[in-house]
Amino acid sequence: MELLETQDPEKRRLLETSHRHRQEMERELKDISQKTESVLKNALIIGGALAVTYVVVSHLSSSKSKKKKLKDETPENSKSGLEEEAPSLLSKIGDKAMNMAALLLLDLAKEKLSEYLQTAKSKNEDS
Repeated sequence: MELLETQDPEKRRLLETSHRHRQEMERELKDISQKTESVLKNALIIGGALAVTYVVVSHLSSSKSKKKKLKDETPENSKSGLEEEAPSLLSKIGDKAMNMAALLLLDLAKEKLSEYLQTAKSKNEDS
């Protein structure tokens, strides 16, 4: 049966065209899969960096607010009792470390986002 199909030049040409189109579609599908994978990786990195930053900041800020609430709820709140204590050296170091970590994570997220936008822009220009 295949022999009869290949003897007809019109059918042979159509079969070759069909085969070529199939290969092109498979190649395009593979390219789209790779692009999607890289976009998802970048999105996960950026989202993870933002989530970690949020958790760290919210955790550290909530512990401070709880301490303030506990101080405010005591019945000994007089005018002299409203004075706040100076932060200790350890808490200052912790605050600096938290700020540096947040800046580092935000900088990493900014770099990844700019890389993604540059690749998206170049892909749009190529199209």
